[in-house]
Amino acid sequence: MKCIYCLHPYTYALGDKQRKCNRCKRKFSPAKIQREKALRDAFTKGYSATQTSRELQMHIATVLKYFDRFRREIALECDMYYQQHAHLVTDYDEYLYLPKSLDPEKDIGKVKHFLTLAYEGKVYNLMMPSVARLGLDTDNRDERKLLEKYLTFRKISKLSTQRSIIRRFWEYFESFICQYKGVSDDRFVFYLKEAEWHFNRGIPPAPERSRRR
Repeated sequence: MKCIYCLHPYTYALGDKQRKCNRCKRKFSPAKIQREKALRDAFTKGYSATQTSRELQMHIATVLKYFDRFRREIALECDMYYQQHAHLVTDYDEYLYLPKSLDPEKDIGKVKHFLTLAYEGKVYNLMMPSVARLGLDTDNRDERKLLEKYLTFRKISKLSTQRSIIRRFWEYFESFICQYKGVSDDRFVFYLKEAEWHFNRGIPPAPERSRRR
């Protein structure tokens, strides 16, 4: 078995089931590598943590720990890929998201605000300031009505041939995020990036995956 660090072709087995490289002398666990590969495959296919825990017979806490790490990795991957293709952006629009379980009248301050850019059939998302920082007075009746109208109709201000891609992503995201409950503000961006990553690879959201299985 090759060394996972220096790719030297010769390693040898240790008593604790790890392997050690003949050249760099570093140790690694084949079982851990296989476990991570199985978890990454499940994540890439868009399986939920619960599904993965059941099918791989792993503790849910272990699966969640790995999935959180994968989300952080793909957020960086999305950023790096976008930086290489930023000059190809042809369109963009803002989106205000509020979970369907919340009441726009009472929970307007919990709206998530992000910008979606389109390029070459793909999307890239940037988190924007929260509604509390947009300058809107949520206690002002007129401004609340304006914001609620925006939430209800998803106002489109810029038109182009790429508009359908942005709309499709928003619909995808709404379906994707509904499988998660209680995503905190500081972690929301990682779930947004996960949706972006899956969307750009043509992986259907959870309800469609369930119907197809």
